[in-house]
Amino acid sequence: MDIATLQALNAARAGRRAAVVFTDLETGQGHLCVEGERCPDEWVDAMAAALRSGKAGIIVAAGRSFFLNVYLPPPRILVVGAVHISQALARMAPSTGFDLTVVDPRTAFATAERFAGVELIAEWPEDALKVRPLDRFTALVAVTHDPKIDDEPIRAALAAGCFYVGALGSRKTHASRVERLRRLGLADDAIARIKAPIGLDIGAASPAEIAVAILAEIIEALRRRDIMYGSEERR
Repeated sequence: MDIATLQALNAARAGRRAAVVFTDLETGQGHLCVEGERCPDEWVDAMAAALRSGKAGIIVAAGRSFFLNVYLPPPRILVVGAVHISQALARMAPSTGFDLTVVDPRTAFATAERFAGVELIAEWPEDALKVRPLDRFTALVAVTHDPKIDDEPIRAALAAGCFYVGALGSRKTHASRVERLRRLGLADDAIARIKAPIGLDIGAASPAEIAVAILAEIIEALRRRDIMYGSEERR
């Protein structure tokens, strides 16, 4: 890999942007494609598949063979609410490759005893997000049931293009949430991205089962997320 490509790749990784390096197997020349920027049309489908799977591989395009190296930012889960579901989710997430952070300003809930070994921020989400900004490789899970705590990070997650935004609550609770978000100026198509009720419908009842349903929905969203091409997105 030449120095210019390496520098561009390092810049993409520092900015938590996904990238694929296409290396011509005949010449050894590498070409970097960064998500959100234009890449040659004949590589678009291969790049999309690589960014979703995260796996390296070989393709043939325009009569030439290329080796694809894939560079994905580590996916993160930001949980708003230090509740029982969060405790279960915190135990499961690392085994599936997710970094997890819990944010809750309620210090009676956000304690080291309840979340041993978990990154825990006992602050209001809007303050925590100033030092831990959201991005396209972050999943936002809002589970406090308190609009004063949940609504702002949900709004911020939609604005940041987080690959998953989920919120706990019944359909009635979510209907009220939708009205509040509309009053904040969010468009209906943005609000429609919120997974609510949260988690895959597996009939989950206990906090641990709900955590399983949430994690499964997050994995599905990551593997099927929209890939950005310049100013466009394609499914």
